[in-house]
Amino acid sequence: MMSDSPMFWRIVRRLLTSNYSRLFVILLALGAGAAITSALLNLQIDAKRRLTTEFRALGANVIIAPRSAASGSLDTANIAESAEQTTLDEALLTRLPAEYEGKRVPTVAFLYVIGEVAKAGTLHYEPAVIAGTQGEGLTEIRPGRRTGYSAELEGDPAACEVGAKAAAQFKVNAGDGLLLRNQGREATCKIFAVIATGGAEDSQIFTKLKTAQELANLPGRISLVQLSVTGTPDAVKRFIGTVAAAIPAADVHGIKQLAEAEGKLYNRISGLLSATVVLVLILTSLCVMAGMSNVAIERKNDVGLMKAIGGSIRRVVRLFLAEAILMGIAGGLVGSAVGLIVSIWLGKAVFGVAAQPRWIVYPISVVITVIVSIASAFPLRRLASISPASVFRGEA
Repeated sequence: MMSDSPMFWRIVRRLLTSNYSRLFVILLALGAGAAITSALLNLQIDAKRRLTTEFRALGANVIIAPRSAASGSLDTANIAESAEQTTLDEALLTRLPAEYEGKRVPTVAFLYVIGEVAKAGTLHYEPAVIAGTQGEGLTEIRPGRRTGYSAELEGDPAACEVGAKAAAQFKVNAGDGLLLRNQGREATCKIFAVIATGGAEDSQIFTKLKTAQELANLPGRISLVQLSVTGTPDAVKRFIGTVAAAIPAADVHGIKQLAEAEGKLYNRISGLLSATVVLVLILTSLCVMAGMSNVAIERKNDVGLMKAIGGSIRRVVRLFLAEAILMGIAGGLVGSAVGLIVSIWLGKAVFGVAAQPRWIVYPISVVITVIVSIASAFPLRRLASISPASVFRGEA
C-alpha cells in the first residue's frame, strides 16, 4: 500500500514544508485551541474537588437523627428540648464507616441538654445549651475559629469548649471553670478553648459526651450524629443510602441547602467552562479551515497530476488525512502542555489555590485537537473532484 511506503511519507513531508508561513498559522491555531481546551478541562475537573473541599469547610452535610425528631436543619435548641424522649443508642457509632470512597468521614455524636451554667466561684446560674460530644473531627463538623485556647487543658477529662457568646455571657476565658447542673445533677468543667462559629454554637457549652449523659440521666444515649462526607452531591446521596440501609431505625438525611447549593454552583461553573471549550473549538476549526481552503486552491495542479499518473482518490485523501493528523498531533502536544501550566495559574486566580494538573486531560486534549484538525480539512474534499484534463487546460 502507498501509505506503507517511504514515498508516501516523503510526499507528506513535502506537503507540510511547502509553505512554512501557512504551516505556522495552522499550528498556531491548533496549539492555541489545545491550550485553552486543556486549561479549561483541567480547571473544570479541579473545580469539582475545590468546591467539595470548600463546602466541607462549612461543616456537616449528613445528619443521623431519631425518626421522631427528624428535621432538615440543625435546630439544636429544638432537639435539646426533647432529648430525653427522642434519642439514639450510642452503639450505632460503631456501625458507621470511618472512610468512604477512600476519604475519611469525620463523625461526631451529640447529646444536647438545656441545663444551668455558672462561672466557678459564683452561684449565678443561667440557662444554657450543653452539648456533649464524642467522635473524631469536631473542628470539621463544627467549623469556626478559636479566640482562646489552652493546650494543657485540652486532654483533661473535664475539659470543655465554650461558644463566644456564652463566654461573654458568663464572663469566662480559657482556663476558667464552669459549674453545670440539670435537675439536681451537677458537673464541672475546665474551659480549654473559646470557639466562634457565627452560628448557634456560639451560645453553647461543649463538654464530653459522658458529662452530658450524666447531667441528662441518659447513659448510652445521643441526640444525633453529624458527619462530613467529602464527594460530589451524587456520592453523598449514595453514602446516605448506604448508611440508611445499615441503620433502619434512624433517619439519615443530608442538609438540603448545602447539597443543592453545591450542585447548582458546580453545574453553573461546569456549564460555563464546557460552553467556552466548545466555542474555542469552533473558532479553532474555522481558523484551520480557512488555512485548508488556501491549501485546496494551491494544490489543485498537484492533485490533477497525481490523478493523471494513476494515483487513486483514496490515496490522495490518505495524503491529506495524514497531513491533518500530523498537524493535529503537533499542535495538540505543545498546546495541551501549555494549557496545563496555564490552568495552574487560573486555579490560583479563581480559587486562590493553584489547580492540580490532571494528566488525563493531556491525552484527551491531544485527541480533541487531532479530531478538530481532521474535521477542519473538509475543504480538501473538493480536490477529489478535480479533473486532470481541466488542470492541464489551465481551467479554474
